[in-house]
Amino acid sequence: MKAEPKNFPQSGASSAGVGMWYLTGILGGLKITLTHLLRNLFFKKKRITLNYPEEKYTYSPRFKGNHVLTVKKDGSLRCTACMLCATACPAECITIVAAEHDDPRVEKYPIKYEIDMLRCVFCGFCEEACPVDAIRMGPEWQTPDLADGNFIYDIKRLAYRPQLKGGVLSVVDDEERHQAGI
Repeated sequence: MKAEPKNFPQSGASSAGVGMWYLTGILGGLKITLTHLLRNLFFKKKRITLNYPEEKYTYSPRFKGNHVLTVKKDGSLRCTACMLCATACPAECITIVAAEHDDPRVEKYPIKYEIDMLRCVFCGFCEEACPVDAIRMGPEWQTPDLADGNFIYDIKRLAYRPQLKGGVLSVVDDEERHQAGI
């Protein structure tokens, strides 16, 4: 059995119909663009655009911005260097080095805690994995800089940066945790 070739229409047979659809599409797009242009020129009060440096958008409290390491009431880090946040991170951007603590009630603490913000995907898995509320996603989102090395945040930048005004206190109380046996 031999397959017979199909008869396709010639290129000039239906070009007039396609050209009309193409022209109406372009004219419709130009109409939409011109409508938006005129509305933004003459109705400035109704614009949805913000004048960025002067006006800033307010995000919801659920916004996941830059990371924050929380501190205890005495000012020390809440992190216990359990490595759960680094394990849960899909981008593998968290590096923790632990050391033994002088206090016998505290098993270990981080001597190095770094997050590579250029690799971070801001998913919040580190926040969810932390059993002691040591890391949170804060409301800050502006982090402009020129060098790649400045985007590796260490303990000083995560917990004690000036915007935090002395650190963010954790909502978990140590006394309540010890009384509950946690």
